[in-house]
Amino acid sequence: MAQYSTALDGVFAALADPTRRAVVRRLGQGPASVGELAGDAPMTLPSFMKHVRMLESHGLIRTVKSGRVRTCVLNRDRFALVEDWLAEQRRVWAERTDRLEQFVTSQEDQP
Repeated sequence: MAQYSTALDGVFAALADPTRRAVVRRLGQGPASVGELAGDAPMTLPSFMKHVRMLESHGLIRTVKSGRVRTCVLNRDRFALVEDWLAEQRRVWAERTDRLEQFVTSQEDQP
């Protein structure tokens, strides 16, 4: 997984902000224009666009401009990177807890 660390770091950095997580949550329901997304955010549009650019630069969303409207779409494939990392972490910790259980059980069996 080390080869993915830079990309994974970027994804987690992008998701670290509550505004960006709210954008991702909203885009989970379907595409939306930047104006629609910014309507819920308590900030100016230029400030909100920094959040959109951060999500886009780390591959979590894609934007398409049609005329004056920029539409954002969630890039669900990018979340596979996080899912893979979490699956690896679950496996590692399951193995550790299994070893701990074996150790505790073997200690109980000894006089």
